[in-house]
Amino acid sequence: MRRRGFLAGVSGLALSTALPLRAAPPAILETEPFGPETVIEMARTLAASEYTVRAEVPPEWRDLTYDQYRRIWFDPRNAVWSDTDLPFRMDLFHPGLYFPRPVEIDVVANGEANRLAFDLALFDKTDDAPDLPDDASMGYSGLRLRYRYPEETNPREFAVFQGASYFRAIGADQQYGLSARGLALRTGDADGEEFPEFIRFWVETPGSDDTAVIVHALLDSPSVAGAYRFEIEPGPACLIRVEATLFPRVDLDHVGLAPLTSMFLYDETNRSRFDDFRPGVHDSDGLLIWNGVGEMLWRPLANPRALGVSGFVDDGLRGFGLMQRSRKLSDFADLEAHYQDRPSLWIAPEGDWGPGIVRLVEIPSDKEIYDNIVAYWRPHEPILAGSEHRYAYNMIWGDERATDAPIPRGDVARVMQTYIGANFNRDGQVVAIDYAEHPRIGDPLEDITVRVSADLVEPSEGVLQHNSETGGTRLTFGFDPEDNEALEFRAQLFREGEAVSEVWLYRWTSS
Repeated sequence: MRRRGFLAGVSGLALSTALPLRAAPPAILETEPFGPETVIEMARTLAASEYTVRAEVPPEWRDLTYDQYRRIWFDPRNAVWSDTDLPFRMDLFHPGLYFPRPVEIDVVANGEANRLAFDLALFDKTDDAPDLPDDASMGYSGLRLRYRYPEETNPREFAVFQGASYFRAIGADQQYGLSARGLALRTGDADGEEFPEFIRFWVETPGSDDTAVIVHALLDSPSVAGAYRFEIEPGPACLIRVEATLFPRVDLDHVGLAPLTSMFLYDETNRSRFDDFRPGVHDSDGLLIWNGVGEMLWRPLANPRALGVSGFVDDGLRGFGLMQRSRKLSDFADLEAHYQDRPSLWIAPEGDWGPGIVRLVEIPSDKEIYDNIVAYWRPHEPILAGSEHRYAYNMIWGDERATDAPIPRGDVARVMQTYIGANFNRDGQVVAIDYAEHPRIGDPLEDITVRVSADLVEPSEGVLQHNSETGGTRLTFGFDPEDNEALEFRAQLFREGEAVSEVWLYRWTSS
């Protein structure tokens, strides 16, 4: 899905220069009572009725070109709470182009929801921007949240909700990368995917001492309605606690909970396919799973020639996420995209999600502007029509290595990088796996047991060496693909029978 460049560009337009504050927040269109169960009751009522497609904005807005859309942007001096001393600000996105069906946005204060009127005067524009109709009831396409960090003057953005049920967040020193969604339905199915949409948002006015802002969202689609609550705390890592309640209209036999969407074009496993000066191009480089038996599974991402779908069966899932472990500028050599500063995203379920699979979908891609990676939790049992399904989870958007908001994990050595290519004689393949330095590996390496296996071929005996550049350990092995088009590999290190590394999993393909 082509979202990355567009959303990043629009987000940056309004905040490219520091501006003095001016108190001209949006007008209120109407006011209604609001309580903790308001959105849940609305979702329950919505699910009991037939699905109705929302109205679109006038054609002048829908027919905007990409360049015309970018000529209009929100003036941050008009942000919600700009007339207060609160450290939080909320900006608004106008509809049109890729966002033909607007959403309603309410600001909640003192038990009341105040629906914001659309006002074109809240936006700035270039001199050649097109003339457009200005209807107070039209709605917006999404919202952006900003926070003034201590000792700083200007608030910086940390989260965006815009388009279908997509949202993104970043730590304080990061740049936008992967996205999350409220819900995924039938991802990768032959009959096509259904994209539920957030159709209305309620943003609670934070207190003067609050360090987090709360966003409620109403979700709707032909198959399901839902109520979401996001508690979002900016910081070195952005922390989001999600509570969701689903009300299916039909049996949801292929539903994705806590879905993540990212981009992987190439790295050292498949660089030979791309004529590019950069050694890697990706927002995420691996799927990490902490399963119910305590194993840390690391699956490097791939950009396959044909659609790839992998399932990791589990019961008692502790967490999963899409990680960006390449953290040096030299990993990408890209002075503009700053892929090394993209966040990793970890999902930690609250309570027992029961049996199911972490499902990874890898879509062939030839350009970095497309999202081609999806990961989510698929419950083993369908969520039945007419039922009510509540679940919660925590999200950590940040750097996996951080000490202030670390991603929970088992105490074993991380896989840092995977290299794959032809051997010296060009009659087989070589795999090199670099592990981060970890005291459980230790010395001597001769005491480490290496277990490498594949489903259809016999890999060579693994060789361990110290890597003087990383300070860690490298495992190398070879294999002859024979006539196989795809192979599944597993590798892990042990000392005295105890695992000292993550489980490395990989699907090798011949093309």
